[in-house]
Order: sequence, then structure tokens, then C-alpha cells
Amino acid sequence: MGPARALVFDFNGTLSHDEPLLFGIYSELFAEHGRPLTETDYYGRLAGNTEEAIIGGWLGVEGEELQALVEERIDRYVARADGSTITAGLREAVRYASARVPVAVVSGAYRREIEPVLAGAQLVPHVTAVVTADDVSRGKPDPEGYRLALAALGDGLAARDVVAFEDTEAGVASATGAGLRCLAVRGTLPDARLAGAERIVDAIDLDLVRSLVG
Repeated sequence: MGPARALVFDFNGTLSHDEPLLFGIYSELFAEHGRPLTETDYYGRLAGNTEEAIIGGWLGVEGEELQALVEERIDRYVARADGSTITAGLREAVRYASARVPVAVVSGAYRREIEPVLAGAQLVPHVTAVVTADDVSRGKPDPEGYRLALAALGDGLAARDVVAFEDTEAGVASATGAGLRCLAVRGTLPDARLAGAERIVDAIDLDLVRSLVG
């Protein structure tokens, strides 16, 4: 893998270690609507999909009812999440990278739940572009979000100049579908489901980022 000229981070479960928090929110929300959710269900079937696919698929709702439940899920996340879900090691790695190359976030989450976490972790000045569910018509595994990020990063970057970090197969498919190189991070899904990535790593830390950007 040659030197990266930009890095792009997925948010939930990758930059922000919040998949357990998300599972808890979905679990309570779905139980309130009569269809309880187990960890096996969440990590095996739902994690990494769009908000609409997760809630609509599990509860069988659509239209205004679906949108109201999406807003409720986001409200609960915003009330509980803060910068602490981005570890000190990851903050250090992002700061190191941003001093050398552009850094972006591409996420299936919504802007109003991502921005407070980035602010709480004091990373806003270090992120050049944030592409969220608000910005795309098709979420992951579609590559639209990564294509938008590539355009926002500018500077004549080719897709292969950029390394993305993802923790789900939908995210890996999105990044590689846009032509980016992709490293998958263990923690959310088993390795077999991350096989589309160029490499699978245990964690994102300063040493890994230094090896990518110099």
C-alpha cells in the first residue's frame, strides 16, 4: 500500500466507538414497539445499514411513521453521545494525519448526531469534509458518499490516493465501490464479513496512521 494523500473515516463503530450505544438505543426503541432486538440480530443483520433500512426493515414501517422513528432514534443518540466515544488514541491519530493530509468523515449517520461528537472530541478543526446521510440519496453500500467526499477533498486526488477506514461489509463495499483503498477495523463484524477490504486491522492508532501518511 503506497502513501495515502487523504484519509477518510466511517463514523459509527470506526471513528466513534459507539456501536454498543447504538445497539442499546435500537434495542429499547424496538422493544417499545413490540419487536425486541438481540445483539445477535443487530450485529448479524443490521449493523452498517442505513437508518431507514434498520428501522423500516425491523419494524415494517415506512413513510411518516418511519421518519418519526428515525428522528426519535437520533434524538436518543444525541442525548447520550459525546466526544468520549472517540478514544484518546484515535484523537491523536486524527490530529497527526490532519497535519499532513486532508481528513474526512463519511457516514450513514446524520449530521446533527456526528457534529456534537466531533466537537466534544475537539476534532472539528482537523476534519476537512463530513459527508452524512443528509447529503446522499443512496446510503452505504452504495459508493455515493465516498464519491462526494473525494470531490470535497479536491486537490486532484485520485480515488486510489485515499485510504478509508470501515467496520462493516456495507462500508467496505461503499469505499471500494468508489475506488478507494479500504482498511477494515475489527470490532463490529467477524473477519469473514470484512474480506472485501485490502487489509483488516485490530485498531486505528498513531502507528498505523503514521505508516499510511508518513
